[in-house]
Amino acid sequence: MAVVYSEKRVEQVLIKTVKKMGGICPKFVSPGFDGVPDRLVLLPKGKVAFVELKAKGKKMRPLQVKRKRQLEKLGFLVYCIDDVSQIGGILSEIQSS
Repeated sequence: MAVVYSEKRVEQVLIKTVKKMGGICPKFVSPGFDGVPDRLVLLPKGKVAFVELKAKGKKMRPLQVKRKRQLEKLGFLVYCIDDVSQIGGILSEIQSS
């Protein structure tokens, strides 16, 4: 049976994994601009992405989807992670972008 992690646990694993890669993963807060992703992923060599974290099976709210599309239209990578098993692949994708 697969282990289901809370959003908080997925976030903790993401932060720890980014740190191991030599990067940082600050909380992204934008007063007056709701719906932005939870975290910035900043990796060596200028690799940047936005990450929205969710509990397993939870979906982004409509405003979050809108912000994701706005950021992607500007050329940024934006991911939604709801399982720790996604973290490695997403970070590899960011690193190779």
